[in-house]
Amino acid sequence: MEYNSIQLQRDGAIAMLSLHRPKTMNALATELQKEMLHALAAIEQDDNVRALIVTGSGRAFCSGADLGTMAPASDESVGTRVARMMRETSVPLIQALRRCRVPVVSAVNGAAAGAGASLALAGDVVVAARSAYFLFPFIPTLGILPDLGATWHLPRLAGSARAMGATLLGERIPSEQAERWGMIWGCCDDEALEKTSRELATRLAALPRGAALEARRALDAAQHNTLDQQMELETQGQQRLIDSDAFQEGVQAFLEKRRPNFD
Repeated sequence: MEYNSIQLQRDGAIAMLSLHRPKTMNALATELQKEMLHALAAIEQDDNVRALIVTGSGRAFCSGADLGTMAPASDESVGTRVARMMRETSVPLIQALRRCRVPVVSAVNGAAAGAGASLALAGDVVVAARSAYFLFPFIPTLGILPDLGATWHLPRLAGSARAMGATLLGERIPSEQAERWGMIWGCCDDEALEKTSRELATRLAALPRGAALEARRALDAAQHNTLDQQMELETQGQQRLIDSDAFQEGVQAFLEKRRPNFD
């Protein structure tokens, strides 16, 4: 598939997926979302990729939905059409990121607004440039609900009070504030974002295969499980991981006082 709205690059074990519609601040047009889905599927099939960075081109990470494509159609309401497009493309995109077998770093280089903020928060480790910000303008600007997982991620990361305030007030959340709130892993100077995100991805790429997926499943489930249910989930996960070659390498490396090599 030829990509027109994204760029996909490889640097050793690290893949970098850049949203590339700078004239629209990387708005989530349907074409862009389909290209992202195709790229994520390709990454899933490439055993040489061990970590993924998702970022934006130009001055924004992602400005959210492409409102210019939401003109009324003759055969269905705008709401019906948007809901269909969400089920067909947008929701599967977030699901693909959350089910990705490799750890995902969101490198937020600028504005992450609306669905763009939702997309950023779907990453496992989110790092943002100091000038970047997050914005959830859905209700105060358009009278619609935050989507693409925003109502799921935001209260879990920032807490219910801040999630409700961000949703109803629609105020910018600067990256330093997002860091203080626990929304993101951290922020850095703008010029250091690429280096920082690559360093993080390099560390993540050295983890055992499947570790991020197991951790993601466990931490997501913890939000609704009882303690007993969560401990059973942990036990099942431990059984799978302890029976893997990676665990044997980890034990051997520990005994030999060296870093493990999880090929």
